Amino acid sequence: MPRGHYSLHDTHDHTPLGEEHFHCAPGPSGWRYVSQRTAPSGEPTGSVDLALDELGRPIRLELHAGDWQIRAAAIDGVTWVRTDPTGTHATEDNAPAHAFTGTSPAFLIATTRLLRLTPASPATRVRLVAFTDPVLAPRTLDQSWALLKSEAHTTDNGPLVVDEYQVTALDTGEQHAIHITGDVVLSAPGIELENLESPPSAFA
Repeated sequence: MPRGHYSLHDTHDHTPLGEEHFHCAPGPSGWRYVSQRTAPSGEPTGSVDLALDELGRPIRLELHAGDWQIRAAAIDGVTWVRTDPTGTHATEDNAPAHAFTGTSPAFLIATTRLLRLTPASPATRVRLVAFTDPVLAPRTLDQSWALLKSEAHTTDNGPLVVDEYQVTALDTGEQHAIHITGDVVLSAPGIELENLESPPSAFA
């Protein structure tokens, strides 16, 4: 079970946004990721609990940021309930999308599990609902994902395969690279792996 923490920073000016302390593991029905998020001061700022089925679909998502909360799943596209700070005006919504995304590294792993790309695969378009910080406001976006290459690196625990993805925002054309090994993000815009206490899990 991989366990560690990521540092998060602003993708434009690299301002530190805090850390995400996580653990994750594949299981008989898919994959689960749980994390706690903290501000640069160490103050708790939220949490992520994401469970995928064996096909990479989000069967349960629970996000907390400040007093805001999201509960969501892949139902009729994707469906979610967003609860306001007072807890009295919950709103339910739905979108014809494939899955969810946001600032957590969990969503990058989840998208790769859903798409199952190989270096020979053509670039694949995916529609996602993003929950944006700090109030978890939903926004639908379209991306194109391509797996550029998979390279094996020698480590003390055996070969470690690193996948390099190219992700394109279809509304702006902006492209960026994501490096993933197993169920751990090594680097991505706004995300750096700072500590990993155990090796990544390998998906079947």
